[in-house]
Amino acid sequence: MTEQSITTPDSSVMRIQNLTTNFSARLGFFQTLMGKKVLIRAVDGVSFDIRRKEIFGLAGESGCGKTTLGRTMLRLEKPTSGSIYFQERDLTILVGSELRKIRPKIQMVFQDPYESINPRMTVFEIVAEGVRINKELFDANSDESVAARVEKALRLVQLVPPEQFLARYPHELSGGQRQRVAIARALVMEPEFIVADEPVSMLDVSIRAEVLNVMTDLRDELGLSFLFIAHDLALVKHVTDRLAIMYLGKVVELGGSAEVIDEPFHPYTQALIAAIPVPDPDGRKVSVLATGEVPSAVDIPSGCRFHPRCRYAKETCKTTEPELRNITGSHSVACHFYEEAIAGFKAKLPKTS
Repeated sequence: MTEQSITTPDSSVMRIQNLTTNFSARLGFFQTLMGKKVLIRAVDGVSFDIRRKEIFGLAGESGCGKTTLGRTMLRLEKPTSGSIYFQERDLTILVGSELRKIRPKIQMVFQDPYESINPRMTVFEIVAEGVRINKELFDANSDESVAARVEKALRLVQLVPPEQFLARYPHELSGGQRQRVAIARALVMEPEFIVADEPVSMLDVSIRAEVLNVMTDLRDELGLSFLFIAHDLALVKHVTDRLAIMYLGKVVELGGSAEVIDEPFHPYTQALIAAIPVPDPDGRKVSVLATGEVPSAVDIPSGCRFHPRCRYAKETCKTTEPELRNITGSHSVACHFYEEAIAGFKAKLPKTS
């Protein structure tokens, strides 16, 4: 297994090295009877860092391992191998009370606000739950101190005045308000790093901007760092600072978000960008589509795992897995023939007068 190496700055708040997460599963009735199991390689040797006050994007098709990677970074899933450093402490070796002390600092905002919060609890109970469970860490031994923390969190996500929301139940809130409650539940723990797993994909377009503005404001005001998981590259470009493209458990391209999307190096990234709808009939139209279906994580192709769908694939791609290597500045790619892919992509861009 080849480790994906990326230079890590001293200012990183979260750093993963050669992180791997595998799952065992049974496929089919007869395989279950025979006790046969298969290995699902959800995350396969991934390395990168997330800097302080940075919104780091992670994009790719459904099933590529984005959510599993985010959950593993927070130790919600057990890593098979590799290291997870939060403030230079390896979370993979922490257990019991030591891990519990770290958990308030690393929080997650889940994708679906209709499923991730308890419909039988009020907004106050939802946001206050984490503080009450960890009250010894927050000096929150009185109802007044807990209430003050909850109201502060609601103000941070612009649910004001908080008194109007504390006694409400989730069914009395809009989708955007529910997601803000989910963000407040994370903020009340005073975190330094948050995994936002497609936090606006379940929301109407009209209120997505509101939730995203809350996230960027929190980054600027509180110095938070985010892992922003999404599949919408048009959105990711405007929200994130850096972007990693993931395919079948591997990061295949990484760099500044605008740089990766405006000048993609990897054929897979180019295919994702080609699928972005362009509302302007005279705008850019690039036909760079990947062929075939996404292979199963149970039976990952040898060599470059994208080669069965790549128009630039050669014999080397079938046998040798490319390493993620730096090309220009902070732009890295895992492709043997990225120069040919870049030339092909540029040739398909419409000529401008």
